[in-house]
Amino acid sequence: MQQTPLIAQHRAAGAKLVDFAGWEMPIQYSGVVDEYHTVRSKAGLFDVSHMGRIAVTGSGAESFLQRMTTNDLAALTPMRAQYSMVCNEQGGIKDDIFIYRLATAGEFLLCVNASNREKIVSWLMAQGQAFPDCRIADRSADIAQIALQGSAARAIVAALGLSRLDQLKLRESTTVRVAEVECLVARTGYTGEFGYEFYVYGQPGTVWEELLEVGASFGLKPAGLGARDLLRLEMGYLLYGNDIDEGTTPVEAGAEWAVRFEKGEFIGKPVLLTQKQEGPSRRFIGFELLEKGVPRHGFTILSPAPSPSPIGTVTSGNLSPLLQKGIGLGYIAPKYAEVGTDIFIDIRGKSVPAKVVKPPFYKKPKY
Repeated sequence: MQQTPLIAQHRAAGAKLVDFAGWEMPIQYSGVVDEYHTVRSKAGLFDVSHMGRIAVTGSGAESFLQRMTTNDLAALTPMRAQYSMVCNEQGGIKDDIFIYRLATAGEFLLCVNASNREKIVSWLMAQGQAFPDCRIADRSADIAQIALQGSAARAIVAALGLSRLDQLKLRESTTVRVAEVECLVARTGYTGEFGYEFYVYGQPGTVWEELLEVGASFGLKPAGLGARDLLRLEMGYLLYGNDIDEGTTPVEAGAEWAVRFEKGEFIGKPVLLTQKQEGPSRRFIGFELLEKGVPRHGFTILSPAPSPSPIGTVTSGNLSPLLQKGIGLGYIAPKYAEVGTDIFIDIRGKSVPAKVVKPPFYKKPKY
């Protein structure tokens, strides 16, 4: 298995390590639910260095990325980020990504999912041959990534002497030094809480330990993949491999907001445009259980009474610690996708009543 540069810190903290997309990653430290509540009430520190980081630079970089991704880079000003998708010719999602436009003209940084890094690098390299003024480099090994998430994050960075980070708006970024280590810091994250992501250019262990030491008095704790999955589920955020894959389109996944048809040609556009006009054969929905139960990936979604029959599949599900009810995401036939529709979830042979709702399940505070 591959290891992030922070593996020694995880072991020293007593993390339970698991295989995640070929990486030895902490699933938990003090416990999934404890870490979840820590992020919701104070702050948690996540090692997300297993994610892929790809630099795309040159005078042809913007034109290239406009063709390769679904969102509109022309709307992205320097030192800001946007959520986007990379699709195949059939409109299937090869990956969902964040794109950062950096301060230097023609310089972009892509954050891609760990399980898709090699696939996306190869795809970009192959397609980039038609753009001689564009350079593509996998920077995953020399840039680490740490996410500080939670309401206490603002106080923690101020205690570090980085009070100017308080001025960053959502998805804005800037460069700072933490314990003399250069970092690109962005107001991004995948928990639904206020927070920052640190892209660390060297000595990530020093940055990790500095953040934990300064943040201890504010209740900061390290948090693992288990808490991260609960947090993103409560926000209704997509998880690649569960909720989306190359057999899923952004239109089906309810992510049409990340597709800008008016920007010009991009890979997958003709199929996606047809699907938008004709309507997809399935819709992505959120649901809440009306009785006790825990929905899981792969469970069958059933139609309303009196004769429940299969109409879809759960892609993500769990018990929400905050709401104390089962919540989930999945795809169902369009006729049942309207918010408020009664459905059933087949949980190990028992039809548990549920209701279609619009995520997020957790209504986050406004910062």
